Amino acid sequence: MRLRHDDAGQAFPIYITVVGGLLFLAFAYLAVGQAAASRNSTQTAADAAALAAAQDTRDVLAGEWVRDVLDPTKWGDLLDGDAAVLDGCARAYQLAGRNGSHVLDCAPRLTDLSYTVRVQKNDPVGDTIVPGTEGTYAKASAKAVIEPLCTFVPPTGGGEDTGDPGDPADIVLPKLTCKDRNWDLDPEHLTELPKPKDLFDVHLAD
Repeated sequence: MRLRHDDAGQAFPIYITVVGGLLFLAFAYLAVGQAAASRNSTQTAADAAALAAAQDTRDVLAGEWVRDVLDPTKWGDLLDGDAAVLDGCARAYQLAGRNGSHVLDCAPRLTDLSYTVRVQKNDPVGDTIVPGTEGTYAKASAKAVIEPLCTFVPPTGGGEDTGDPGDPADIVLPKLTCKDRNWDLDPEHLTELPKPKDLFDVHLAD
């Protein structure tokens, strides 16, 4: 009986050590998972903010094209994005806020019609067994690009001259060739026009 008692006494510290090690590993995995979840949610916020900024500019460009649809001389700069005013960062701030983050930097670039947005999570990673995480804030960045989808050949002549310079019959609109559809626009029956997503694609870039 004494041998058995001694064996049990020797095994108990080993048991405590093993259990303590397992608990440490469990807390370590929890800390890693907590940090990963914070990074993922922050990346989601950055993606949403960059896309929102780009989509805002896309919608403005498409709206200006609709406004000037009867003046094909203005189509080129609008459909190529050369006439874009990249002021969509306000939307980036809004979307970041909705995702529990705030924008550190929003950088529009006209050369490739893009927005690069950096955000930081509002809340820290939190207390873990890893020292310093209680004051660590996840950060992430994303870039969204506006890609023109349509081309056209400027018209070389007009329609039948009615004597009224504002008459749609005197206007010949070019055929609009887009990625998913071609548009033959009738200036007298502009009931169906391309939507912003038909004119421009907005996507995340590496």
